[in-house]
Formats: sequence, C-alpha cells, structure tokens
Amino acid sequence: MTTALIRARGLTKRFGGFTAVDGVDFELNRGEAFGFLGPNGAGKSSTMRMIGCVSPPTAGELTIFGLDPVADGPAIRARLGVVPQEDSLDVELTVRENLLVYGRYFGLPRPVIRERSDRLLEFVQLADRQDDRVEPLSGGLKRRLTIARSLINEPEILLLDEPTTGLDPQARHVVWDRLFRLKQQGVTLVLTTHYMDEAEQLCDRLVVMDAGRIAAEGSPRDLIERYSTPEVLELRFDPAVHENAAEKLAAVPAQRREVLADRVLLYVADGDAALAAVRGLGLDPLTSLVRRSTLEDVFLRLTGRRLED
Repeated sequence: MTTALIRARGLTKRFGGFTAVDGVDFELNRGEAFGFLGPNGAGKSSTMRMIGCVSPPTAGELTIFGLDPVADGPAIRARLGVVPQEDSLDVELTVRENLLVYGRYFGLPRPVIRERSDRLLEFVQLADRQDDRVEPLSGGLKRRLTIARSLINEPEILLLDEPTTGLDPQARHVVWDRLFRLKQQGVTLVLTTHYMDEAEQLCDRLVVMDAGRIAAEGSPRDLIERYSTPEVLELRFDPAVHENAAEKLAAVPAQRREVLADRVLLYVADGDAALAAVRGLGLDPLTSLVRRSTLEDVFLRLTGRRLED
C-alpha cells in the first residue's frame, strides 16, 4: 500500500473564537497533485500553513512524512518547497542572486547552489534575465522566479498557495506548464486555488472547502459527474424580462436551476433539447450557450454561491 506523505484526521485551527479549519480529514500520496478548492475564507490557506509547519494545529492529528509538524518542524521544512500567496523576493537583488542567497538558508554548498540555480533558471525560462534586478519584473516573471526559488532544496513536496492569482492568462499558462513538468518529474504538489480551470488542469485529486469544512473530495471529473449534469444551458435575457423569464423556465425539465443576476443556468443531460423546450415556451433569450459542466457548477451545487464571492 502507498504510504501517505501527508495525513490529517480531525485537523482543526482556531483563532480565538473563530474556527478557520473545522475537523478536516485528508490524505496526500507521493507523486500526485492535490488541491484545496474554495472561496476566500474557506480555510485553504490556514490548512496550508499547518502543512508548512508555520502554524500549529489547535486540535486533531497531522503527520507529514510520518513526522509531527510541531515536534519535527525543521526536519519537515527542509523537505518542503513553499510558493506563498504573495511573492517575498529580494527585489533589490538580481534574479540569480535571489536563488544563491535562498540556497544558503538550507546550508547547501555554494557549488551545489550555483549548479541548481543554472538548472532552475533554465527550467522557469529566466536564464536570459538572470542578471536583471527583480523589482521591475512583471508579475508573471516574479512568480516563475518564486517557483524556481522554492525548488532550490529539491523538495519532495511543493506547497503552492494561489499560485497564479493576479497573473494574465498567458502568464498563468506558462506557470501551469512548469508545474505540470514538475509533477512529471515526481514532485508532489499541494495547491490552493479559487480558479476552476486551474484546478481542472493541475489536480489529480482535490477537496472542496467551505467555511472550514470539506464539502466534497475526488478527482475533478469524479466531482463533476457526482454533483452536476453532463451539460449546462446558460440563458441571458433582457434585464426588463429576466425575472419573468426565470419563472417561466421552471416548466423546462432540468435537474436544477440557478437564477443569477445576469443569467439563468439550467442543469440538464441534453442542452440542445432544453434550449428547444425554452423556445417552445415562447421565450427568446438574448444569448444561449450549451456547455459541459465544470467545477464551478459543482461548487454552486455544494455551497449555493459563486467561487469569486
């Protein structure tokens, strides 16, 4: 049997009277990409800080590499790489100097740091910028440098807290590519995100968190099949008739219906058939879209609100 790299049972984190993480259970196995999905305040970052051995659990059990993060924090941290939500680079130093300095924190010999720095800069496609100061770099370049820095100690587990927040689509896809390559190389990834496409792209397995608890667990495809329908029909109406149209849509057969401020979602097995039924009622939407269900639809089902709230 595969021994879990990270194992949590009843893991809890309280700040005074506020419970940020409320008795969660999960296991993470070697070589997989595991995600914590949820809106801001769901407990994702608090969970990551406990895994990163920088915030002790209030209650429950947590083991990492079979070790106790409270008693064995330094030994665990030596085997972790961390990409924090906010970049903490030394902006007055050059790209390469950031790696050289960070490697010394792990007590690595200078020749080893230099060799790894060369390799990592090539890996994140920053070799041609290695002598540039960090401060004027774009957000995407800084994010790639932060990932390179987190790998200087050749970690067994890489923790990524909202790895692409604030990046433009092109930069996000570059980061995704680098993370996918790391997984292919055997690095175990643990990430938090509120981007649905990111979770579907990167995660082998994930948990959906809400209000400090785990609402569901599984692969992206398993969660979609379990909690949503094969297709979704999105309808937009003139604002003047939106509410009236939404009421009439109750006559269209659907597993469920979500009425949002700007559109109505019908969860169905056959989107084209549902659209024909809508038009059969005499309704004429401004736009209609038949699409496959996504993880965002799963979250709507589980929590009743949108992830970007």
